[in-house]
Amino acid sequence: MLNLDRLRTLDAVSRHGSIGGAAAGLHVTTSAVSQQLSKLERETGQRLLAKNGRGIRLTDAGRLLAEHAARILSQVELAHADLEAQRGRPVGELRLGAFPTAARGLFPAALRTLREEHPQLRVRLHETEPDTAVPQVVRGDLDMAVVLDWYNKPLSLPDGLAKAALLDDPADVAVPADHPLAGAAEVDLGDFADDEWVSWPQGEFCHDWLVFTLRGMGVEPRITHTAEEHHTQLALIAAGLGVAVAPRLGRGPVPEGVRMVPVRDEMRRHVYAVWRADADRRPSIRAAVGALRGSAEAAGSAEAAEAAEAARSARGSAGA
Repeated sequence: MLNLDRLRTLDAVSRHGSIGGAAAGLHVTTSAVSQQLSKLERETGQRLLAKNGRGIRLTDAGRLLAEHAARILSQVELAHADLEAQRGRPVGELRLGAFPTAARGLFPAALRTLREEHPQLRVRLHETEPDTAVPQVVRGDLDMAVVLDWYNKPLSLPDGLAKAALLDDPADVAVPADHPLAGAAEVDLGDFADDEWVSWPQGEFCHDWLVFTLRGMGVEPRITHTAEEHHTQLALIAAGLGVAVAPRLGRGPVPEGVRMVPVRDEMRRHVYAVWRADADRRPSIRAAVGALRGSAEAAGSAEAAEAAEAARSARGSAGA
């Protein structure tokens, strides 16, 4: 009889394309992966892997068995979901992923709610960008991910995923306190055509969105500095080194020397949770969505209050 753990290992090699990638995805050593595959080859009496330059590839038999393994593991996920649904309460382990500002702005309260209301549920959070998180959900490395897209640039999702909206997150433009538009009631992104920009790193979804949006306005952005963390971006702006788009979710206190200016045609990020459709009946998935929506509602109320206070402060500064 084929061993399920060894089939899971073969599936990981097929999905990741290498022994090292499979080991990282399974959180085991490369030696453990190699041992499992060797045992699987002995069980099947077939050669499943072959050398391919410095790497490896699946043989015809390996690809055939990997296809069966993927279907078997999907059925196991369905069985897990059905058993959990039959119990009627969230139990076991739930692996969640989230982009940084969602991890900071939504998850502390949501995880506390899950711990208090479902003590038999073990939740693990991994901070990861949407472009990475979505494939991890598809592969089964994550049970659910909180991802985003922008009002004018949707994130492409593969088939087989379910989703639930959490909140729409407005964004402002962060400028140095001595910027000519620091006290403006509203701005357009095109007003900053001559400014230097602080952006997310090249290749990230939000960086690509910024370039796409500005070019759509006929502006070729001068991106001078890039930083992963919003707090680092704001520190650069406080030093007078550029302007940036600053979403409100997870923003935290605005540093001295930085002003947030609302955008006339409001920019919004759509924040939502995604999970595999074959896990849709799991109570733990539903519990996590409920906790995240509760946290999102509270975060939205806090964002609105902070934005109103920032607008009053900006008017006061302009009047002075």
